[in-house]
Parts: sequence; C-alpha cells; structure tokens
Amino acid sequence: MGIKFIIFVIDDQTGSGTPEEMTSIDAFNDKLRANGQWIFAGGLASYTTGSVIDNRKSAMIETGKPLFNQKENFSGFWLIQVADVETARTLAFEGSKACNRKVELRPLLD
Repeated sequence: MGIKFIIFVIDDQTGSGTPEEMTSIDAFNDKLRANGQWIFAGGLASYTTGSVIDNRKSAMIETGKPLFNQKENFSGFWLIQVADVETARTLAFEGSKACNRKVELRPLLD
C-alpha cells in the first residue's frame, strides 16, 4: 500500500509562485498523479491568518494568532504515498526544484 508523507513548501510569502514556477509545479503534480503517488496538494493562506484553538476541558481559548510567529513558514504542501523513504526523499528534492522553494519532508503516522 505504501508509506504516506507530507512535503511542506517553505516560503516567506503566500501565493508567490511565478507563472514559470506554477507551470513546473503543475508538471510535478501531473507526474505524481501518473505514478499513483498523488494524494492531495494545496496552498496555504499566510501564516498571519492562523489562530491556535484550545478546547481541552472545554476551555474555549482562541489566540487569534499562529503558533509560530516566523516570517518563513509553510506556504503549501503535497501529500504523497510511496513505496519507501528513498522515493519520498527523491520526490521532495524534485518538488523543491519544481516550486523553487525549500521543503520539509515528514512521514505521516499510521
């Protein structure tokens, strides 16, 4: 069945892809789909729109701000399913090149 991974795109902006980068990202997405490795992908709104919610013990707390207040943050992601970690690493390198950004690769827990 495969191992699931998330590839987070790291950027200091949101929606900052150039037309050339978007074309490259689309081609990478098409490759993932064609190889049966695609689960889902998406872009994220600016980290400044985030809000931490804590309703443990019915606390009803909302901070109105993100957990991490760093300019460089996650701006998008790919969810993939692959046979092994080496394939995931290879795809993370390809994804980084496609979007022209740093990425973080992380396995999902079963």
